[in-house]
Amino acid sequence: MAVAGISGWIGRRLRGLSRRLGHHAVAAAEADAATARDRLREAIDLLPEGVVFLDAEGRYILWNKRYAEMYHRSADLFRPGAKLSDTLMTGVARGDYPDAIGREEAWLAARLDKLTNPSGERHEQRLADGRWLMIEERRTSDGGVIGLRVDITAMKQQAEALEDALHRAEAASRAKTEFVADMSHELRTPLNGVLGLGRALSATDLTEDQRGLLAEMMTSAQDLDGLVNGLLDYGDRARAADAAPAGVVAPSDVPPLRVLAADDNPTNRKVVELMLAAAGAEVISVENGQEAVDAWRAGTFDVVLMDLRMPVMDGLEAIRAIRRAEGAGLPRAPIIVISANTSTTDVEASAAAGADRHIGKPLRAEELFEAISGVLD
Repeated sequence: MAVAGISGWIGRRLRGLSRRLGHHAVAAAEADAATARDRLREAIDLLPEGVVFLDAEGRYILWNKRYAEMYHRSADLFRPGAKLSDTLMTGVARGDYPDAIGREEAWLAARLDKLTNPSGERHEQRLADGRWLMIEERRTSDGGVIGLRVDITAMKQQAEALEDALHRAEAASRAKTEFVADMSHELRTPLNGVLGLGRALSATDLTEDQRGLLAEMMTSAQDLDGLVNGLLDYGDRARAADAAPAGVVAPSDVPPLRVLAADDNPTNRKVVELMLAAAGAEVISVENGQEAVDAWRAGTFDVVLMDLRMPVMDGLEAIRAIRRAEGAGLPRAPIIVISANTSTTDVEASAAAGADRHIGKPLRAEELFEAISGVLD
C-alpha cells in the first residue's frame, strides 16, 4: 500500500510538472510569436513604401505607418475588418481623389475592378493634397491582396519640369526659325533688287568707267549675299558669282511666255520683268496673293511666279486658292515660288500648298529660266 501510495503521489507530481512545463512551453511559444509579430510590424513600418494587407474579402488586416501617412485624409477609416472598398467610396465622396471629380461612379468602378482583380499591373493615383502614388496590388496564396504604394510626386514634378522645359525650347526654336525667316526676307529682298538690277544694267551700253563701277558694286553685293547666306546658315544655297547680262544667260529654247508675277516689292517685280523681257516674255505683275488669284482667273498664263510673304493674302494661300479653282475645272497652271525663305520647312510648305518649284532670292536669271523650263517640260 505504501508503494502504491508513493507511486500515485509520484504520478500526480509528474502530471502536475507536465502541466506546468506545458504551460511554460505555450507561454514561451506565445512570447516568441509576439516578438516575431512585433519585429515583422517594425520591419513593415520601416519600409519607405506604403504597404497594406487585405483578406480574401478585401478587409484590412495590416498596414504600415507609411501607408497611413500617404492616405492621411482617410486614415480615420482604417481598422481591421473594415473594407478598403468602403474607404474608397468615402474618399470619393470627400473629394480625396481629384481624378474622380465629375465622374465618381466610373472612377470608382475602375478602381474596384483593379482591386478585385489584382494583376500586379502598376497604375498611378493622384491625391487631393497634390501627391501622386504608384499602386501595385497582387493576390496572395490565401486569396487576399497585398498592396504597395510608392510616392512618385517628385518624379512627376521632374517630368512636368522637363516637359515645360521642352515646350520652352520648342517655343524658342520656333522664335528662332521665325526670326531667321524674317531676317532672310528682309536681307535678301533688297539684295535681290541690287543684284537683279545690276545684271540688267550690265546688259546696257555703259562707258568703261561705268562698267568698272558696276563690277565693283556687283562684287560687293555678291560678297554681302555670301555673308547673308552664312549668317542664316543656308550654305547649301551658296551661289556662284555671276555678272553676265540677263539676255545672255536666257536659254534660247524658251518660247515667248505669258507670265503672272506676284511680289509686294516693286524692285523685285522690276527685276523679274527685266529678266523675262530679255527672253521676250510678257509679264503681268501684281502686288499680293489676292491680286494674283484674281488675275489668274481672268487671264491665261503659261506660268505663275509667286512670292510667299505678301499682304492681303500670302503666297501659300494664293497657291492653295488657285489649286482649289483648278479642281473645279480650270486648267492647271505651273507655279514657281520665288522667296527669300528657302529653309527645308519653307520648301516643304510650298510643295504642300501645290507649288511645282521653289527657288530663292537673290534671283539669278539662269536659275529662273531653268525652273521655268522645268515646269513647262
